Amino acid sequence: MDISYIHSLFLKCNSVSIDTRKIEPNSLFVAIKGENFDANTFANEAIEKGASYVIIDNKDYYIDQRTILVENSLTTLQELAKFHRQFLKLPIIALTGSNGKTTTKELINAVLSKKYATKATIGNLNNHIGVPLTLLSFNAQTEIGIVEMGANHKKEIEFLCDLAQPDYGYVTNFGKAHLEGFGGVEGVIEAKSEMYNYLSTNDKLVFVNLEDEIQVEKTKKMKSYSFGINNTAADVSVLSVKANPFVEIYYSNSVILTHLIGLYNANNINAALAIGKYFSVENRVIKEALENYIPENNRSQLIKKETNQIILDAYNANPSSMAVAIENFVQLNNTNKILILGDMFELGKESQEEHKAIVDTLSNQDKIVCCFIGKDFYSNRIEKPNFHFYETFDTFSEYLKGKTISNSSILIKGSRGMALERTLALL
Repeated sequence: MDISYIHSLFLKCNSVSIDTRKIEPNSLFVAIKGENFDANTFANEAIEKGASYVIIDNKDYYIDQRTILVENSLTTLQELAKFHRQFLKLPIIALTGSNGKTTTKELINAVLSKKYATKATIGNLNNHIGVPLTLLSFNAQTEIGIVEMGANHKKEIEFLCDLAQPDYGYVTNFGKAHLEGFGGVEGVIEAKSEMYNYLSTNDKLVFVNLEDEIQVEKTKKMKSYSFGINNTAADVSVLSVKANPFVEIYYSNSVILTHLIGLYNANNINAALAIGKYFSVENRVIKEALENYIPENNRSQLIKKETNQIILDAYNANPSSMAVAIENFVQLNNTNKILILGDMFELGKESQEEHKAIVDTLSNQDKIVCCFIGKDFYSNRIEKPNFHFYETFDTFSEYLKGKTISNSSILIKGSRGMALERTLALL
């Protein structure tokens, strides 16, 4: 079926959904097959709940003229999103990277939304399904679109850039994430650089953090807008940054006092500041936006519970983000420190080496109580009075039940699958 015709039907709808539990009146429902389900079976339910049209790829579930039968529903969703992006012709900022994508995206949106009608990726819907849904959420009133792109294998960013066709791009960093899918750090760099390839080929602009040597090297022949710390070569130069624990940015005769924890968040903040400057947002407005942003969803949240101060960073973890979180925690002035670290997933054959490296990094810390949770950390256990290793969260929780923890600073960090936010109920 012609994509322009499907697009004409889409424009009559208020929204797009792939989940009948979230159907809105006058929506377009796209039935996508998953590993354990076939959403074609929910087509009739979607109509009953208020969908105006349903896209299916199994003729057995055809209903009536409200049914759009296609060869592949997922491919149609992606083609529809690309068509819609070209139809709107609005400027789009895309960002990817190993760490900090979602936080940076939220900060950019906080800054630009002060001046423009913006729409950004919701949560971390940043894959081959999430990016199309993000593009289809843009409308004629959207002045700037902000699209987060994630990847766990090569050619994925290339594919997402082809869909979104960004005018501007930013790679937060190149770290040790999804090593299993990328085949090592060099594979990560190659995959994330697919955004640079798209921007360069299409003569688009890249935002560059001059503190990152890889970014500088990869973008030296590209059209760019740069930022750095006390760097006269940068288009936007921040005077200095510090964090104890909240990040403070010194810029243009003022101090930006944020609610973000850790020096590792400074680059995320500086990127949003620079992008705000590029789009002519006033300094005082940028300062207001950055100071009012409060992280949530288990991302570097500061939580006070009884007499304890807890840094909850349990949304995700990889060797790079784990290392900088630990580095920041170690340099805090607080006494009575406790580290609660969970396994890092998707590291493939390098998993044992990377977990051992984290343990070794902390081996010279004698005053910080370190709790390591998960089978990979457990298999790299060492004997130290302040080190405690637990193969499962259940064995760790049994340990906590017998402890009274007070007047302590606690960092909780691990991969999403470890669900370490469960620790909060035990403290």
